[in-house]
Amino acid sequence: MKETAVEWLEKIRQAQKEQPFDDYEWKIAFNYAKKMEKQQIVDAWFGGYLNGEIKNGLASENYYNKTYKKTDK
Repeated sequence: MKETAVEWLEKIRQAQKEQPFDDYEWKIAFNYAKKMEKQQIVDAWFGGYLNGEIKNGLASENYYNKTYKKTDK
């Protein structure tokens, strides 16, 4: 199973103890984690759609954008 965005952030946090991240590096890490989370949500929705668990016709990308506030900048 793939690691979640939170698991990835925890691994990054543990690995950078000797040389802590500055604010810019954390911003990059969090933006990457948000992209990971978005992809995981889209994949989960699409998997549910293929299995017949989701009945409406929204595309997975539209589902994400409609369900979650757009925070990508």
